Amino acid sequence: MTVPDLVLNSGRTIPQLGFGVFKIDPAETAEAVSEALKIGYRHIDTAEMYRNEKGVGEAVRASGLDRSEVYITSKLNNGFHRPDDARRAFDGTLEALGSDYLDLFLIHWPLPTLYGGDFVSTWRTLEEFSHDGRARSIGVSNFQVAHVRRLVQECDVVPAVNQIEVHPYLGNEEVRAADAEHGILTEAWSPLAKGRVLIDPIVGAIASRTGRTPAQVVLRWHVQRGDIVFPKSTTPARIEENFQIFDFELEPEDIAAISALDRGEEGRTGPNPDVFAFVPR
Repeated sequence: MTVPDLVLNSGRTIPQLGFGVFKIDPAETAEAVSEALKIGYRHIDTAEMYRNEKGVGEAVRASGLDRSEVYITSKLNNGFHRPDDARRAFDGTLEALGSDYLDLFLIHWPLPTLYGGDFVSTWRTLEEFSHDGRARSIGVSNFQVAHVRRLVQECDVVPAVNQIEVHPYLGNEEVRAADAEHGILTEAWSPLAKGRVLIDPIVGAIASRTGRTPAQVVLRWHVQRGDIVFPKSTTPARIEENFQIFDFELEPEDIAAISALDRGEEGRTGPNPDVFAFVPR
């Protein structure tokens, strides 16, 4: 099964489906990523704060695939937003992965209540990584509309992606629209709302009619809306199930019915980026 590539505003491409490793135990990461690579995933999404970059690198090296065949994303730790800290953190990510470059590096959270609200200098530091080729593309994560527009107005490089919480219970349409306005692709984290949407009767009815699982239906909804998505699992059967979403299509009325499940802020499963201020110790 072939995963479509989408074109970033950097001119490079990114696989539309990836494998997420959020909250996968570092000791289990290499095994889970190895299984995903065997199934056919070629896009792995990790982060410094996940503490499992090393396992991702181990799996890629053990896979027998050339480094250029696997698209790897990581993200800046919230504790390292100051430019010199960000530079050291980026070096640490490359070392942990055992790679001399990243396909995509993101600011993990904007943290507008920390660092004097200055995520612009952090972004300009990521621009350095882009200019020297060690980050083939750069982007952001959890940036709200105002945060995105500030970067566009004040900086030289427009983010290639914005990775935000998106699922049927939180469509996050305003941010998605702002991303599209500036040529930024949206990546959806928590695409299944931590499993909550899998028992929704609307999703269940569509799954029954199409002969697919609820997870496949929701992941297909994401894909047909044009977003990049990376479900996470450590169960081989589920990892494979989540990969089998490119041999069917949802009808327009199915897309509309799932989109109508949006609950706005009440549907959010994670923190609100406007107030999130977590810094790991």
